[in-house]
Amino acid sequence: MCETMAQTYDVVIVGAGAAGLMCAAAAGYRGRRVLIIEHAAKPGKKILMSGGGRCNFTNLNSTPANFLSDNPHFCISALKRYTPQDFLDLVERHGIEHEEKAEGQLFCRHSARDLLDMLLTECDWAGAELRLKTSVESVRQTAGGYHLKTSGGAIECEALVVATGGLSIPTMGATGFGYDLARQFGLSVLPTRAGLVPFTLHAELKQQLAPLAGISCPVDVHCNGEHFLEPMLVTHRGLSGPAMLQISSLWQPGDVLSIDLLPGHDPLAELQTLKQQQPSLSLERYLSRILPKRFAQSFAIMHGWQGPLQEYRSNDLESAAETLSHWTLQPAGTEGYRTAEVTLGGVDTRQFSSRTMAARDVPGLYFIGEVVDVTGHLGGHNFQWAWASAVAAGNIA
Repeated sequence: MCETMAQTYDVVIVGAGAAGLMCAAAAGYRGRRVLIIEHAAKPGKKILMSGGGRCNFTNLNSTPANFLSDNPHFCISALKRYTPQDFLDLVERHGIEHEEKAEGQLFCRHSARDLLDMLLTECDWAGAELRLKTSVESVRQTAGGYHLKTSGGAIECEALVVATGGLSIPTMGATGFGYDLARQFGLSVLPTRAGLVPFTLHAELKQQLAPLAGISCPVDVHCNGEHFLEPMLVTHRGLSGPAMLQISSLWQPGDVLSIDLLPGHDPLAELQTLKQQQPSLSLERYLSRILPKRFAQSFAIMHGWQGPLQEYRSNDLESAAETLSHWTLQPAGTEGYRTAEVTLGGVDTRQFSSRTMAARDVPGLYFIGEVVDVTGHLGGHNFQWAWASAVAAGNIA
């Protein structure tokens, strides 16, 4: 019996997330026949859940400095050629209402569904075809491009774009397929780990902080030469909030975090003054003026800070001030891919053209978005990389 004739396209994109949909529209508008293949039942799942369901779709202040990579210069070209303003222009052409929350962070005003609908509309207008619940079973190179065996039949294409994302949030369908495909074609993949992820704590500290679950306070957290001034959130499992998520991408197992609990304050000078002016004031009361009351109480108890300031010797105040400015702790680990927003590491970008995202030694093969070793800070930067890398490939593939 003859094998069913393969369907042919100019470009096949594996993955219907942010990068895949954006790339499909860009390629389709060039007159290319485009097919997007997605193994899940719905497209854009990560778009819909991001930003609390309102999608932090870009950051107006995004620069290459907001990205981590073993090859840090790689992202510059794509980010310069497709900017946050370019994407905002697209959002506004579709009439999507948006708002700026923290400085530069743009969110949909109503729902992330608006943004996903915009991308699907763009794909529709560009003539790109979307095929859901379709898994890729094998890929092989041919004289004219690539032959894909899928659960929906055989497909052939000139250009193959891998937009499969990373390993974060496996319950939403994340897999290592993109990394496997890279290795199949002789491309190296750098070690991966969870990024933008909450920390877990060792039993004793976890027990001490457990009553504070749900309390948030601004901190300045330091690790490996980087720091972030953002809110920290105590959870039942450990520490989260923007500050912890940001620094988690710099943290390695065994590293110690140094946390300034009173950023903008000089606790030693303030305590010395208060000892003179209000000698009966307790250290706990001082902390309660700056930190949430329950946090101040628990932290004072943890460190045995009792009695009025007049009973503290100079070196006691110095020690307390040092603890408040440099609270050091060693996380037990992170919550891993289960709750991570991104995957650090991935396909080594040294093997690609920074202008087109094309593999230099494998004609017609492109990798875009999270699957490559480019990871943004929290705050819309990872979506901006998705858009920029997608357009770079879509304008050429």
